[in-house]
Amino acid sequence: MKVLITDDVHPLLIEQLQQMGYKVDFRPDITFEETLSVILSYTGLIINSKIFCSDELLDKAPNLRWIGRLGSGMEVIDTKACDARDVKYFNSPEGNRNAVAEHALGLLLDLLNNITRSNNEVKQGKWIREANRGEELSGKTIGIIAFGNTGEAFAKILRGFDVTILAYDKYKKGFGKDFVKESTLEEIFEKADIVSLHLPLTEETKYMVDENFLNSFHKPIYLINTSRGKVLKTTALIAALESGKVKAAGLDVLENEKINTFNEAEKQWFDALIKDERIILTPHIAGWTVESKRKIAEVIISALKGFGTL
Repeated sequence: MKVLITDDVHPLLIEQLQQMGYKVDFRPDITFEETLSVILSYTGLIINSKIFCSDELLDKAPNLRWIGRLGSGMEVIDTKACDARDVKYFNSPEGNRNAVAEHALGLLLDLLNNITRSNNEVKQGKWIREANRGEELSGKTIGIIAFGNTGEAFAKILRGFDVTILAYDKYKKGFGKDFVKESTLEEIFEKADIVSLHLPLTEETKYMVDENFLNSFHKPIYLINTSRGKVLKTTALIAALESGKVKAAGLDVLENEKINTFNEAEKQWFDALIKDERIILTPHIAGWTVESKRKIAEVIISALKGFGTL
């Protein structure tokens, strides 16, 4: 049995796979084209977001029996093509949910207190206090869109801040807790001061947060996106910042994260983002911690063992 690992992983994952009897090829720099050329001999494949498990790849992998996704996003796996070939697939959202939640909180506190902006000003020799007067998180109403692993983890972290938490999930019911109110989009539109996106990327959620969505809020909001770039239409965010519908935004993800491939339209919206002091950008690192790297490895191994012999 052979496993191909196409991205950086914790050494524990390699060790555990070897103990399970797999021959492991660790190739974190492999390209999609190179993967196509070698996938024939593998029974297992571990990916992050670089390799798309497409129908094309699966056609070249008749011996493939399972695919493990490092992290949560299943948009990089053609699940229908896998089902047609009886290839098992699984992800590991439990591994980095706390990391994502803490990053979302960090972005939010930064925005509320003008931390990045004032830091940059001080380093330029500017000592500006009144213009950097912040807002307290306490007393705010926070709308969480999608209440899966990261949405729930974010809610748990917010418990100590004396906030009202409204959570909406189209496909989950009965998840309301003493610190979370199960809500509707309409209630979030009406009451939220802050909105945090925790959506998977699907055909249904692609550009869900568009002009109409952002214009539906009754109050100006702070917006956090640590989910997937394409659930948010960037041009709609820029327009909402200009109109005052959005006060500021923290983005860990972008529609296109390969900056060197931007077309002219993408260059324009990216230029608008980096020039706006109300925007904080991080390079898709919300789930990227020392601890999550090990936890993801543990979840992958646990899931693989759960399938029995593959």
